[in-house]
Amino acid sequence: MIDISVKLDPEIIIGIDTVNRAGTICGEFGSKVLVVTEQVLYENRGVERLTSILADAGLEAIIFDEVPAQATADVAETASILAQGARCSAIIGFGGLKTQAIARITAIMARNRLSIFELLDGERGGEDFLPYVAIPTTGRDPFLFSGFFIAVDPRDRSAKLVKSPPGLCKSAIIDGGLSESLSGKFASTTAFDGFCAAIEAYCSTRASFLSDALLEQALVLYSQMIDNYVDNKSSDLAGGVTNAGLLIALGCAISSPGIGTALAYALNGRFPVAKSWCSTILLPYILEKLVSARPEKLAKAAGLMGEPIVGVPVSEAAGMAVEAIRRRMGILEVPARLKDYNLSLDRLVPIAETARSLEFVAFSPWTVSAEDAYDLLKQAY
Repeated sequence: MIDISVKLDPEIIIGIDTVNRAGTICGEFGSKVLVVTEQVLYENRGVERLTSILADAGLEAIIFDEVPAQATADVAETASILAQGARCSAIIGFGGLKTQAIARITAIMARNRLSIFELLDGERGGEDFLPYVAIPTTGRDPFLFSGFFIAVDPRDRSAKLVKSPPGLCKSAIIDGGLSESLSGKFASTTAFDGFCAAIEAYCSTRASFLSDALLEQALVLYSQMIDNYVDNKSSDLAGGVTNAGLLIALGCAISSPGIGTALAYALNGRFPVAKSWCSTILLPYILEKLVSARPEKLAKAAGLMGEPIVGVPVSEAAGMAVEAIRRRMGILEVPARLKDYNLSLDRLVPIAETARSLEFVAFSPWTVSAEDAYDLLKQAY
């Protein structure tokens, strides 16, 4: 059995209406908080609710909401200047994956002399940073509890791995009531996206009995969500998203996602295509590779998805996981080809190279070269 080393920096608070504790948590750091958020959260009055909670705790909230859908890491420079000028005592990341990345960089840079490009090129932030509190509105961040995260380099829109200084994230408030309100195909792709990160970490060379226990339950929850969409049901989707998101964040912090996750981030960084769509398109091809690399794990995954694997040979049961995903994708009519988004195959070569260069890809259960990554993109094209 491989050694297991687990160290999670943040206090984790999970449940409906746990956002109400944001004022108490942030009040420990001072009286002014910079809230890094996105404009879409005004629509459900999420920003108004959070600022009211902070005000009731006697805190002044400075709002930075200039995080566009295709935000690059340099947005954090503006946010950090605002935090410095307002003498903020903490940074709250309130939003989806890109907003959390911008908030984390802001917290690192607000008291640090590093430039954004030094940070993106691998320089570590020092111990002088502002406390960061994560309030995610999406339940599928594989790096929420990891010592690194993905940001987009403004120089070439490549996905870069940024390392967090220890202790940066003080608290993670995971409130299912804040989950993004999605509908139709986009909603179901978020479940496929979470499933992709979970199955890759489940099959990673870093996997252990602890990560397996977490990720197997995540696979069950994401499968149930997908089946709910197939059956046009909406039973406790918020609770499922919240619990599954916590499980993959913990599981991926102990284990590691793989090339599918890396490619999805790289595609989303370069092109205006949602990361969840990219993961969904890539998922069947990642599973096909895992059938050969980790047949026992894929067979177990098929069973977790409700497939009748009892008495079926392992190799055949592993293939059933791929067919189960393809069948559900067909019923839901989710995105199935990269070419549907007007992407040129020639422009995908740098995407493969960028994805392969991300350090966590080294823990994939097969040796992944840039050529292998490009082959996956060609299959998905």
